[in-house]
Amino acid sequence: MSNPQSFPASVYATRLTRAQQLATSAGTPLVITPGPDLAYLTGIVSESFERLTALVITDAGFGLVVPRLELAILKDSSVPGLGEAGVELSVLDWVDGDDPYALVLGLLAGATTVAVADAVPALHLVPLLDRGLSARLATDVLRRLRMIKDAAELDELRAAGAAIDRVHARVGDFLKVGRTEREVADDIAAAIVEEGHTEAAFIIVGSGPHGADPHHEVSDRVVEAGDVVVIDIGGPLASGYNSDCTRTYAMGEPSEEILEQYALLERAQRASVDAVRPGVSAEAIDAAGRDLLAGAGLGEFFLHRTGHGIGLSVHEEPYIVAGNDIPVEPGMAFSIEPGIYFSGRWGARIEDIVIVTEDGCEPVNTRPHSLTIL
Repeated sequence: MSNPQSFPASVYATRLTRAQQLATSAGTPLVITPGPDLAYLTGIVSESFERLTALVITDAGFGLVVPRLELAILKDSSVPGLGEAGVELSVLDWVDGDDPYALVLGLLAGATTVAVADAVPALHLVPLLDRGLSARLATDVLRRLRMIKDAAELDELRAAGAAIDRVHARVGDFLKVGRTEREVADDIAAAIVEEGHTEAAFIIVGSGPHGADPHHEVSDRVVEAGDVVVIDIGGPLASGYNSDCTRTYAMGEPSEEILEQYALLERAQRASVDAVRPGVSAEAIDAAGRDLLAGAGLGEFFLHRTGHGIGLSVHEEPYIVAGNDIPVEPGMAFSIEPGIYFSGRWGARIEDIVIVTEDGCEPVNTRPHSLTIL
């Protein structure tokens, strides 16, 4: 168990209180085990899997069931300061051989139905069900909280965006004809850490035909003259908040056809960014760029949704995709990343993280969107 986040206890107290209010409105207590939701609500990141750690939120208050061997680490988390911030958290510890599920039942005080975070493993959910509880997902409660970022979260996302921009500014030092994708990725991984991340969460170096696979990672393919190369990279800061940014590079002067098609992609990305403002639906933002590409005859080559939310998870709600009619609101943060993919030939993607503001949006990535010729 650790606490990598830098927020004061008052931030977590506000989040816990809001979660309690939403749970009360829904009429179902919450049970949260380690994962992004627990980190969001308390700042606690636990790596213990087989030993139960669970946050229980009811009308009556807040309880944390935790293995005794991890109690000492709580002093480094936000938990000790919650009382001063106005939230009393009851900590119930247990040792191997005890029944931690009985402690959870005690905190639930007779409730027969609970809402659980989607990260609750079956290892811990089944014993609760065996004791007569019924469960449903807490998604409706927790996604509302995590979709609307508070000021502290937005500052972290801005810092993450600036950090990954600094890495993209260095890509020309690594991406060269004659090097393998893997060699380029190794240098990028080091730069991601050097520029302020704790690790590289993912690196895509899709050169030539590999760029036509949106989720290609890296291989031993050698970068060749004339390749178009997709570089999609990101990782967490010490706070746990993530970056995610894609730019596309050309190894030498590209053909007129590539330049024309890339220009259309750039226009589509801009159209979706320009569509972002409070009250506009996620699917309308998706459609803004998608319709432009379809009108130019490239619709079939755009293979995925336009974007995803980001925060403590690289992919979280809201999803910018057809069929999602949720209206975006100030404080939401998500990617805008249309792409075009020509199987066996080349591909391209442009991705920024944007924050919804009162009258539009604020991109946290500011590197040029044009095809970068190396």
